[in-house]
Amino acid sequence: MRLSVLFWSLLFTAATVAQTQRTSGVADFITVDTPVFVLDHVRVIDGTGTPAKEDQAVAIANGKIQFIGPDASAQIPQGAQRIDRSGYTVIPGLVGMHDHLYYTDSYSVQVVDGKIGEPGLVVAEIPYTAPRLYLAAGVTTMRTTGSVEAYTDLKVKSRIDANLMPGPNMDATAPYLEGAPTRFAQMHELTGPDDAKRMVDYWAAEGMTSYKAYMNITREEMGAAIQQAHAHKLKLTGHLCSVTWPEAIALGIDDFEHGPVFTDTEFVADKKPDVCPSSGSSSWAKQDVNGPQVQELIHDLVAHHVAVTSTLPVFEAGVPGRPKLQTRTLDAMSAESAHSYLTARARVALDSPMTALMRKEMDFEVAFVKAGGLLLAGPDPTGNGGVLPGFGDQREIELLVEAGFTPVQAIQIATENGATYLGQQDRIGTLAPGKQADLVLIKGDPSKRIEEIENVETVFKAGIGYDSQKLIDSVRGQVGIR
Repeated sequence: MRLSVLFWSLLFTAATVAQTQRTSGVADFITVDTPVFVLDHVRVIDGTGTPAKEDQAVAIANGKIQFIGPDASAQIPQGAQRIDRSGYTVIPGLVGMHDHLYYTDSYSVQVVDGKIGEPGLVVAEIPYTAPRLYLAAGVTTMRTTGSVEAYTDLKVKSRIDANLMPGPNMDATAPYLEGAPTRFAQMHELTGPDDAKRMVDYWAAEGMTSYKAYMNITREEMGAAIQQAHAHKLKLTGHLCSVTWPEAIALGIDDFEHGPVFTDTEFVADKKPDVCPSSGSSSWAKQDVNGPQVQELIHDLVAHHVAVTSTLPVFEAGVPGRPKLQTRTLDAMSAESAHSYLTARARVALDSPMTALMRKEMDFEVAFVKAGGLLLAGPDPTGNGGVLPGFGDQREIELLVEAGFTPVQAIQIATENGATYLGQQDRIGTLAPGKQADLVLIKGDPSKRIEEIENVETVFKAGIGYDSQKLIDSVRGQVGIR
């Protein structure tokens, strides 16, 4: 009995110390900050893909899950605050695997008739608004998946880790490993394999924890970068074009971004080695997902344990009439960003091939998972400016359901799978006793109506509850500016 009292006393003391370390800029958004509490009468989707469980209790102490089970037989710690949330659902914190801290805020101005002016496309870093929107939407861990202002990304990570600003835990990805010619003004162009090794070593020393190869890298440069990243025990993903997926698999890549329909050039008839062709996705339009060539690719991915990151929202932005315009999205944007987005959206041709290509990408992702592949999830907040941090992560889950996954499977892809890829599955990604209390409290039942994934009330990060709406309100009209 005395040991039990001492245990809970220590938990209260630890929580009090942590509380004093948070700045007012973080504390303003906190609604639950008590050492021991219980979410009563909630529905639990635990992130493993198993069916939702009704009328559950989730007990949290010192930032970790202590108990999950039927409310009627709950093991309630003495002195715990009871929070009744009947009609609400608890899911694990989302693990966003293609989440940037930048945004294409002026796409319609920079890209006219498919042409970009000198010195190339420029994207806006949004280090203030992006972390808040990610956290508000339920993203408690994210990979930046390519940076254009690397030191800003690292500073954001350090400030979040120090409880000086709200935001998710971050796997910070180094600047793009890109060759020439790049269309982005903010990207370095590699000069060869030695330059690729130098970049990997430099950014590992600076604190980056992952890498991303890009569209014009050569096979030799990619091979050198992968080897060097693995020497640092870090992973490398790729949004490719000049290098085909089979070539990258043979080089030892860990993950592919976006899926193959828009980035794998192996079926391009006149494909030249180490050159990004102009017609990559059109070659996939002719492929049968169930045919021998695509099935062979899926087999190679699974056999080599290569993950694929789904980024359906960024492709949906090119589909005519999609997605449905949401007030919350337009309200978050600066006036200039909203105007640019609406202009670019209006330019989408009604006969765009993107409708069929996106459906094919969805079919590939379902087939890949069915074959045992590890599918990850993230929105890629770029494109025409319509995909916003956080909101896009929720939309990705909705689109995975449209692709053919059940709601609980889609949530698993966006939670457990990302944690598994990052090697953090023992700590985050699913809800179980002993794991970090990263979880999302949602009004409604997304296991039956996936669109209710948007009804986030509170996001818990290590047991601290953040008010979703307050975070969203704090960035109103500012996405694209800061």
